[in-house]
Amino acid sequence: MAGLYLSFLFQLFFCLVFSLPTGRNSICGYRSCPATNPSMLNVHLVPHTHDDVGWLKTVDQYYYGDRNNIQHAGVQYILDSVIDQLQKDPARRFIYVETAFFYRWWKQQNQSTQRIVTQLVNEGRLEFINGGWCMSDEATTHYSAVIDQMTLGLRFLNDTFGECGRPRVAWHIDPFGHAREHASIFAQMGYDGFFFGRLDYQDKARRMKTKEMEMLWRASESLTPPLADLFTGVLPNGYNPPEGFCWDQSCDDAPIRDDPDLEDYNVDEIVQKFLNASYRQAGFYKANHIIMTMGSDFQYENANLWYKNMDKLIKYVNALQAKGSKVNVLYSTPSCYLQELNLANLTWPLKTDDFFPYADDAHDFWTGYFTSRPALKLYERLSNSRLQTCNQLEVLGGPKSKSGPFGEGDSDTMKRAMGVAQHHDAVSGTEKQHVAYDYARRLATGWAHCEVLVRNSLAILSGSEAPHVFCENLNISVCPLTESSHKFSMNVYNPLGRTVSWPVRLPVNGSVYSVTDANGRAVDSQVVPLSKSTQEVRRNRGYAKGELVFQVEAPPLGYSTYIISMLRDEPPASSAKPTATRSIQNKFLKVTFDETTGLLSSLTNLETNQTIQLTQNFYWYNASAGNNKESPQTSGAYIFRPNSSDPFVINKTAETQIVTVSSTVQEVTQWFSPWVSQVVRLYEGHRELELEWTVGPVPVADGLGKEVITRLDTDIKSSDYFYTDSNGREVLERRKDYRPTWELKQTEPVAGNYYPINSRAYIKDDKHQLTVVTDRSQGASSLYNGSLEIMLHRRLLYDDYRGVGEPLSEPGDFSDGLVARGRLLLTFTPPDTAADVHRPLAQGMVLQPLLSFQDGTPSANTKLEFSGLQTDLPPAVHLLTLSQWDEDTVLIRLEHQYQAKESKTHSQPVTVNLQKLFSTLDVLGASEMSLGANQWKEDMDRLQWNAEKTSKPLPLSAKDPSPWEVTLNPMEIRTFLLRVRQL
Repeated sequence: MAGLYLSFLFQLFFCLVFSLPTGRNSICGYRSCPATNPSMLNVHLVPHTHDDVGWLKTVDQYYYGDRNNIQHAGVQYILDSVIDQLQKDPARRFIYVETAFFYRWWKQQNQSTQRIVTQLVNEGRLEFINGGWCMSDEATTHYSAVIDQMTLGLRFLNDTFGECGRPRVAWHIDPFGHAREHASIFAQMGYDGFFFGRLDYQDKARRMKTKEMEMLWRASESLTPPLADLFTGVLPNGYNPPEGFCWDQSCDDAPIRDDPDLEDYNVDEIVQKFLNASYRQAGFYKANHIIMTMGSDFQYENANLWYKNMDKLIKYVNALQAKGSKVNVLYSTPSCYLQELNLANLTWPLKTDDFFPYADDAHDFWTGYFTSRPALKLYERLSNSRLQTCNQLEVLGGPKSKSGPFGEGDSDTMKRAMGVAQHHDAVSGTEKQHVAYDYARRLATGWAHCEVLVRNSLAILSGSEAPHVFCENLNISVCPLTESSHKFSMNVYNPLGRTVSWPVRLPVNGSVYSVTDANGRAVDSQVVPLSKSTQEVRRNRGYAKGELVFQVEAPPLGYSTYIISMLRDEPPASSAKPTATRSIQNKFLKVTFDETTGLLSSLTNLETNQTIQLTQNFYWYNASAGNNKESPQTSGAYIFRPNSSDPFVINKTAETQIVTVSSTVQEVTQWFSPWVSQVVRLYEGHRELELEWTVGPVPVADGLGKEVITRLDTDIKSSDYFYTDSNGREVLERRKDYRPTWELKQTEPVAGNYYPINSRAYIKDDKHQLTVVTDRSQGASSLYNGSLEIMLHRRLLYDDYRGVGEPLSEPGDFSDGLVARGRLLLTFTPPDTAADVHRPLAQGMVLQPLLSFQDGTPSANTKLEFSGLQTDLPPAVHLLTLSQWDEDTVLIRLEHQYQAKESKTHSQPVTVNLQKLFSTLDVLGASEMSLGANQWKEDMDRLQWNAEKTSKPLPLSAKDPSPWEVTLNPMEIRTFLLRVRQL
């Protein structure tokens, strides 16, 4: 009872500060919706603008209206103009989506304008839809970053406008395919519905014919309905107005000329055209309500043009009701339209898969962007890891972490940079080159702010103000401190909620080093020569001759310190030599190589005594050059369209070199060509095989664009089935040349079988499962039985005519083409234990340790080890979020990281005690929130829908045993605000 009472007091206290009052006259939300006519066809006109948070221009250029020679667009003028026009007629409505832009505009307004805007919001005349910092991409984003960017936008709206600022509808009108996990996230955030614009052309044709353009999407196989159920609608015209009804200054459609004394009077013509369009659209939908999106990209800079013509349209169409017309036109919003569909009490078709891949014509599959700009995709993923570390250390270090011995630091800059990076033309890789540079610059600036905070926090926790140095280029073996110092310490911060062991590789110039852990114990280490590929990639940016390799271990949500001392100051001896490598192995895995080709030949799980044939090689697809007269579509930033279904092998053999490191790592370097190489590694004590690939600069002097893949060929009997994750969480079954919801006519046998992967893909049969864990989002497929291919890099010579207006040919640091490097982690297990390995492995790839260095040795009073948790979290539980919310409150999210039925051991409910989580925080109160942290969980009241029946058994949920004990069911995420006190 004491826990209940404390939680109640906390919620009572926090309600006073969580949301601003909306005013006595607030009639926002569903109460503000205009009246409709139940006996007529109601046409909901939704005035809107779609404002990309970067694409052809940078975020700043779009906001200010700069560089209009590229694209005429100025967001500040749009908002100025819309607010002015909304005041002129209380019937007018407008929706706004991109909080990143609105946040900036709001800060620049005077109090008078802010009061006007607040009144418009309180009256439902200006409504926020979606509400995230951006409209995120759905194929290449990780769920943790999506939740963060949504939370960032939703909190601003809540802090600024209270309950009237809370969006009811998710709105993804432009992303290029739609992920099931996104729908699940929206549902758990409390959204009542979801509307999108882009749908595969075959799927759309079928849905229009069968009136299934609107449906109930059951977005999780693990969560008990309706927790992840989301009403979903496909908009009829993408996100554009019907043909002939675009009245923006950027459009050429005729205005309504309603002076009968003039020759060009056209009211009757326009009205009849509108009626025809309305009845035609109504033929594709079930209810007597239809929605029309009145706007498009960066429209409403002169909102008067739109509203003046829409006013007339509504007036003249509705005037015909007196003559028997059954069409009623009104200003509306997506939420008002949704409410009418709900009140209709119809039964809707059920959707359980996703909307990938997306094609807008027979040879136009938008599956190239799954891989476009691989370096930016990796940088975004690493930035997400750094942001989580920054958030955690802000909490653990306390208030002084933001203002300490190293200056003023913050996490907000990084949050906003990551929020922008989730945009569907950012991490997707579909922006112009100068915009890609701007996204990367923002992430770098965000980390610079976080660096100060992290230094301050580590100083507080360790008791030492010696500065920590971060090395940004360890992936190419560059770190000035480790290369030059004879004695230094390394701090390893672990952002995961469990103790984890990682292999570390540091660039050095000595040949022998001693490594000791925080307890003074010696750690096995070895210096290995720097590989030739690394020397070529770094191009004189470092001078290390070798890498010091050893295993580190850090406690949960904490750090451990290692002391490294040079024992022999001489270049490492080269132990690498060309050889016909036979095999490498540790106690878990054995890998064999073909003596003739140098390629992988088999993989053995030594624990289960299972072996598969495994061959891996690199290939490239010849990107279409637009010279096909029947279909001139080319590969580009968005679209993947190879000239042939058969890729070119880069080399049928690989030159191999073997480096064997005692008790630490065994590795084999494979050279396939001057621009493709790989290191195959087995670390001691690890159950995964690491493939570190280096690709580039991709040669294009032959006039051929290239889309580079690696393919794993096995004797697993996968029978055309393979499996890919959705935004890094639940896994979906895929099948070659097949779609679960319609009869597919396959026109692109390669591109039409590609799917996005964010963290893993696998193939399996009854006894064997080969899983590949990735370090970034990529495209993948299985085109042959027992085969799995992953696209690694793309360099193209032509645009694909989808708007970006330039070829995807990244120049790289030296203007000769981008070099990309990455890692694939392979696990080989029986299917029923596979998740026990790949789930924690993938989390460890997403949330990587943060390494920092100090020259010399720590002082005697330095605390060399720290953990922010009292003990490791249970294996099924992941600490998704730990972030400072207000002065005395922190936001946490706990998630069950296993799907129902995928693990005999871990796919069970698990309970965590909130009061026994942290070692340095006393938890005084807890209140559960929606996933987006903008509603109390107990206040969530979503619209309920009738769906077609399904024969699938529904998962059940276990309950909390006590107020402080939180039970997590498979795939469940629970969000809490904790009132805490530093111990």
